[in-house]
Amino acid sequence: MTETATPARSRRERPKPVRLTDAAAERIRAIMAGSATPVFGLRVGVKNAGCAGQAYTMEYATAARPLDEVIEDKGVRILIEPKSILFLIGTELDFVTDRLSQKFVFRNPNETDACGCGESVAITPASDAKA
Repeated sequence: MTETATPARSRRERPKPVRLTDAAAERIRAIMAGSATPVFGLRVGVKNAGCAGQAYTMEYATAARPLDEVIEDKGVRILIEPKSILFLIGTELDFVTDRLSQKFVFRNPNETDACGCGESVAITPASDAKA
């Protein structure tokens, strides 16, 4: 009896839960390059805060935590906290400059409401993992 080998199928790349615009990637790379200490990547997440209930978080990461989702986009390593992943699926992170300010903006299809001051949001977790 002979065994037939099943040809290996190439796997398509899994969609990234968070994508960066070119402007965001450029700004993040510049900020991390100017850091006084080595930076492994950018950790993003969601925490309970504000009048709408939740707020986005961003911070330098010096290493990946055991359960972090680690993705690369446009030369930037992004780490997503496990408790935040369902809230962030499909999110685009942009860096916007207007006449009076510069800021990072989360464009999240799971966002259902935002407070008037713009400091907090209400987010419903994604119902399935299709990003």
